[in-house]
Amino acid sequence: MARLALVDLFAGCGGLTRGFLDINHDASITHTYDVVASVEADRAAAATYAANFGRDHLFHTKIEEWLPRDIPDADVVVGGPPCQGFSNLGKRDPMDGRNRLWREYARTVEKIQPDYFLIENVAAFYRSHEWGLLQSAVEDGPLRNYELQPHVLNAAEFGVPQVRKRAVVVGRHRDRPPLPSLDAVRSDPTARFPSVGDALAELPEYVPPDRIALPQGVYDFAGDLPGAFKTSDLHITRRLEKISRDRIASIPEGGNRLDIPFHLQAPCWRGHTSGSLDVMGRLRKDRPSVTIRTEFVKPEKGRYLHYRQPRPLTHAEAALLQTFPMDYQWCGAKVSIARQIGNAVPVKLARALGALITKAYD
Repeated sequence: MARLALVDLFAGCGGLTRGFLDINHDASITHTYDVVASVEADRAAAATYAANFGRDHLFHTKIEEWLPRDIPDADVVVGGPPCQGFSNLGKRDPMDGRNRLWREYARTVEKIQPDYFLIENVAAFYRSHEWGLLQSAVEDGPLRNYELQPHVLNAAEFGVPQVRKRAVVVGRHRDRPPLPSLDAVRSDPTARFPSVGDALAELPEYVPPDRIALPQGVYDFAGDLPGAFKTSDLHITRRLEKISRDRIASIPEGGNRLDIPFHLQAPCWRGHTSGSLDVMGRLRKDRPSVTIRTEFVKPEKGRYLHYRQPRPLTHAEAALLQTFPMDYQWCGAKVSIARQIGNAVPVKLARALGALITKAYD
């Protein structure tokens, strides 16, 4: 098998890396991946990455501080620059400094000159000023050797039990062939989307209400951090006030805040019978979940109640809905691990994209 050198920028907890490396276990492919460098500034996310993939190729630093002498040659560059400035749930501030981090990504691509590069972001990226600047960089700027193939993808079409629409931009060096059709890696269009019930089948539904703390453990990475914990260790819930328990108990599968009796409703919900209908929403067992975001432990933020149990999703359940395996290792406090899970590229989506790129080399 031929080996392709891979660089993962804004690597986070490693969703893209895991998906691309999963391809290496497929005996039918002719090209596999070696990760030669990954960059991640967040300490806990970098520790999670190191716990799963090692530290030898990991640069725990801001991408703008990644020195040119450390940037290796590579065939493929991937990354998901922070999306909070573009997100529909955020302020969508055009001056948010995180929006401009794609420029550091572009600087790295210009230095490496890979065959292909891939950017993953929220779908709103295509309505941003930054998308226009990226197009300009390709048309007559430092990335003029590349052509862009932009897509809006639903992760559920690639085996992820979650409706998650994302912008995926593939840049192709003009000396390399275009990528095949995405149909080559999509799931069978006649099959139903994978469901919440499918994804959570390995976990017990019941979680004792007092199981709210992470297990004991310390992981040494740029200072001690809680960890490393397997996904299966994260089947923990949160402490709920009585009024929250009463509200949750009144909501049926597929229901939402409108099912809560009037006397239990928050004052801001009363009289509002439209909009925000995912608030205090309960998932359906036989359907994909909504997009898993960083605050999935808070049902007041969206449709994050277990389809049957009187609680929100656990960290383990959210990780499985992001298609991380049960033995994946996580580092950090509960809030940090939740943020890592919500910000990650689903592993099965990453695997499909990695497989698509390898087909261009066949």
